[in-house]
Formats: sequence, C-alpha cells, structure tokens
Amino acid sequence: MHSIHRTFLGFVAGAAALLCTVVNARAADPLLVVVMDPLAKPLSCPCVAGYAQRDYDKLADSLKHLLDRDVKVVFNESLSSALKSAEAKNADLVIGKQSVILHDAKASNLQLKKVAMLTGKDGLTTQRGLFVVASKDPAQSMSDLRDYRIYFGPTECDEKHATAMQLLRQHKVDVPAKLDTAVACDEGAIKILELAEKGGRGVAVISSYAKPLLEGCGQVPKGALRIVGETEAIPFIAAFVDSSLEADVQTKIADALIKSTASDIHLRIALETKRGFVADEQPATEVAKKK
Repeated sequence: MHSIHRTFLGFVAGAAALLCTVVNARAADPLLVVVMDPLAKPLSCPCVAGYAQRDYDKLADSLKHLLDRDVKVVFNESLSSALKSAEAKNADLVIGKQSVILHDAKASNLQLKKVAMLTGKDGLTTQRGLFVVASKDPAQSMSDLRDYRIYFGPTECDEKHATAMQLLRQHKVDVPAKLDTAVACDEGAIKILELAEKGGRGVAVISSYAKPLLEGCGQVPKGALRIVGETEAIPFIAAFVDSSLEADVQTKIADALIKSTASDIHLRIALETKRGFVADEQPATEVAKKK
C-alpha cells in the first residue's frame, strides 16, 4: 500500500511539474498581440492628416517595458488569419472592433475576456452606424427610407447590421427579407451614388469612424453624401485577453495596457486617443467558450 501511495504522489508531483513547465514556457514567449483596429496604421490609409494612423508599435514598446517581456504584434482584419500568420493557436491580447472580435472568437472557438476599451480623440469609447444617401436625394429622415434599396454591412459589424436593423424598425421601415450587403463602407457609398445617377434611391449604412476617410481618400466626392439617421452608440475598440492564461497574467496584461497610455501623453498621441485605454465599464466576461 505504501508503495502504491508513493507512486501516486510521484505521479501527481510529476504532472504538476510538467504543468508548471508549460505555463512558464508560455510566459517566457513573446506576448502575442493581434491588432484588428481599422484605424491602425497598417490597416488604414494616410489620407486624412492625424487620423487613422494609430501606431501600435509604440504601444508594443511600452508593454515590453512594463511587462519585461518581448512583444510581437500582428496586424490583420481577421483573428483567424492573424493567428495563422503568427503560427499560433491563441493570442495573449486582441485589440479591435468589439463586434468583430466577438464574431471571430466565436467562429474560431476561442476563449477571450474583455478587459479595456480604447477612447477616441473625443474621449468616447463608442461608434455609431450612419445612414447616408446621395446629397440630392429627397429623403430627410429615417421614416423617408421606405422602398429604398438599403446596403447593410456584414453581420460582424453591429453598427452597420444589427443596430441598423433595430433603428429601421423603430421608424417603422421594413427590413428586407433578403439583405443587400457591402463589406466595406466605401463599397456601399459608391453603390448608392451610382444608383442615384440612374434615378434610383438607395441608402448605405456606414461606420461613423469611416466617414472622414471616404472623402479624405477620394473614394467619394466631397459633399456627395448626407446623413439621414444614426444608430445608438455601441462599443468600438476593445481589448481582450486570452481567458486560458493564468489569472495573474491576465491582470498584469490588462494593468500594463491601461497604465501604458495613462502615464504617457506621447503614446496617447500616437494612438490618437484622448484618455487612452480605460477599464471596461461592465464586468469582463468570457465571449466564447471552447467546447
């Protein structure tokens, strides 16, 4: 019996040592940060001075200093594509449009926990969906959009999809059974302008953060669009940590993220943010669970 007991204790100790080795090995790896923010420098264009050129490499330098750990940043509009290019199963930190991260995490069956929000130049952490028509279109309000051809955004973009439908219903405008969608804001804007030239009536739902870029980058003529409605404000850029990390590691990453921008005005300028990263106003929750 004593022999069996000693064997069992040896097995437990060995398993614990192996687990500790795995955890320590991962902690020693570079912190993998996936940036999906559409206003990040590599994911946007430099057409509007001082806008949509967020420098996340400077954030990486700050996190490296605060965490005493190397940091690797991968930029991609898709979480699964980012992980594939990094040859990784998980990202330690994911920063991007909240609704897109939630969608991608669920699709990839990943565990993520929201820990912070990034404020914009206005100090807010939100965005809106904008209903835009051609400037000479007769529509003046949402209730005028009955029988219009509506171009929504993809399902993962709440401001251009779910909340947009909600606003239409509030104004008693029927949501089409079959939706017309435009992947990018410029695509929807261009389609309704082309439709207007042919005498048709259309409306596109675009992201509020994207409007300055449409004219600034020359994708649509200046003054060609007019806003007839706005959705409610919804969360914009959020930061999520990997829920499978040790609790103290999650806390360290979240604290470093918030501290990095709170204490460095130059970093806030580089990230085009008024207040930097702020703690999430709502309790952090798992957004997707592994089966």
